[in-house]
Parts: sequence; C-alpha cells; structure tokens
Amino acid sequence: MSGVDEWCLIESDPGVFTELIRGFGATGIQVEELYSLDPECFQNLKPVHGLIFLFKWVSDDFSDGTLLKDQNILSELFFAKQVINNACATQALISILMNCHHDDLKLGQTLSDFKEFTRFFDSGMKGLSLSNAELIRNVHNSFARQQMFEFDGKSKKKDKEDVFHFISYIPFAGRLIELDGLKEGPYDLGPITEGQDWVAAARPHIEKRMQKYSTGEIHFNLMAVVSDQKMVYNKRIKELEVKGTEEAKAQIENLKMMISDEDVKMHRYKTENIRRKHNYLPLIIEILKTLGKEGKLVETFEKAKQKAIQIQQKKKEKS
Repeated sequence: MSGVDEWCLIESDPGVFTELIRGFGATGIQVEELYSLDPECFQNLKPVHGLIFLFKWVSDDFSDGTLLKDQNILSELFFAKQVINNACATQALISILMNCHHDDLKLGQTLSDFKEFTRFFDSGMKGLSLSNAELIRNVHNSFARQQMFEFDGKSKKKDKEDVFHFISYIPFAGRLIELDGLKEGPYDLGPITEGQDWVAAARPHIEKRMQKYSTGEIHFNLMAVVSDQKMVYNKRIKELEVKGTEEAKAQIENLKMMISDEDVKMHRYKTENIRRKHNYLPLIIEILKTLGKEGKLVETFEKAKQKAIQIQQKKKEKS
C-alpha cells in the first residue's frame, strides 16, 4: 500500500502535464494553459476534451451542481476517490483521459489496462488502485523537487492558505460533469444540448469559484486538455491540399508556421522539464562552501534577505 508521502506536489504547468500524459503512454493529446475564459481563447484549441482547474482549497468548498445519481452514466464514468496526498494533479488529468472517447486520443497500454482492471470497482477501490499504480506514481514523482534535508512529517503540515487542489470538468453522456476526488462522487452541473459548446456551459461554474477570492488575488489556474495541435494542423493541411485554391495555399502556409511554433513550444517544454528535474543541490552546496571560505556567506545572506523583504513590501503595496 502506498504511503501518503510517496506522491510529490506537481506544478500547474502545461509542459509538466503534457509530459505526464506522454509518460503514462497516452498520445494524441496535450495540455494548454488558459489566461481567460473568453470564447476566443478556446477557438484555436478545439476540440477541448476537458478542463483542469487549480484553486485554493477552503473548508467550505462548494459545487453548484448536484451529486450524480444516474446509474447508467455512473456505470460508464471513471471516478476515483482521492485517498493519497498530493496526487490530485495526476488524478484530475487521468479523470479526463479515462472519460475521453475522442478518436484523437490513444490511451496506451498502461492506462487501458488500468481502466479495464478497475472497471467494476467502486470509487474508493479505484482510488486505492491508483495509489498502487507504480508506473503512474513513478511518472508523477519524476517531477519531485530535490530537497537538501529531510524534515519531520509534522513540519510538513501547511496552513489553509497554502493548500491548493485540482479538479476536472468534462462533457459526458450529454451532461457537464465535475470530477473532484475529495467529494463523495461526480457532480452533475446540468445538460449539454446538442450542438452546444460545453466549455461555454462550464464557464459560469468556474467563474463562481473565481469570484470567491478578493480582487487582485491569484489563487487559481486553468488548463485545457486538447488534441495534439500538430496533429490537428496536419489534418487541416491535408484537407486544404485537396482544394488547391490560392486561399487554401495561404492557409496551408499559415498552418505550417503554427506547426513550427508548436515545435518551438515543445522544445521549450522539454528544456524546462529537464531543469525542473535536475538536481542543483550539489552545485548549491559547493557555492555555499566557496562563499564560506571567502568570508562572503553572511554578507551574501544579508543582501538576499533584504532583497526578499523589499519584494514582499512591494507586493503588499501593490495589493
């Protein structure tokens, strides 16, 4: 059985989540960060398969939906209770992947086997199974931050303002569903009519959560799980090549530039993730040793301390 401390905290970043997907063995899907809920922000990302929302968790957390009761839907929907600490990022992502039936997504062997294995489990057993899924846990923990010291578990407890949580929103069986592993089950946020943009239906529910926080405070982050953008662009190019018109040729050139932009972005993601995973502690220790030998350690510490105080003061003044 996995211990609660065996899962690390995950940064809310599209590059991290995209690499998690690849690490699980799934293809045809990537994650994009959203800076607004305006419809135009989603226009170039369609199809959107799910939304991952990070927010500051509070004890009076709510859902403006109702607990899903439809057994026909529940029997087909993957929902796992969160029974392990720090796993909500991976759990929110897997909740979308397991419930996505789009042709672009290929789950891969690991997730397909896990889905089949847990098919008839209740939500609690699915959560326990996830906690013991070694490959999934290892991929998740590949983003663990290196620590110079091991601390007593009691000192790891955080105040409420430091507790953040990930949940998912998906369209499923004609309903808008909220998946939160800390709740007793999936929440039904209402019907999605034929032809309706499900993201537009989710927007007011997400906005209600955002409105809980004071103006100027940033306690949330939103990411979209979308089809692999290069794959989408290449499909569109093939469609346009059949037309052969001048307008189609111009669109193809634009799509080729967008593919190039995707290559640059994925290279940046890869570089950033390598840096996230790299162990800088030996370098830091050597720098500290050198500063100590040269008698500059205390002086450097005091300068850094004053700079940190100034930054905090500016933040307070800005607020």
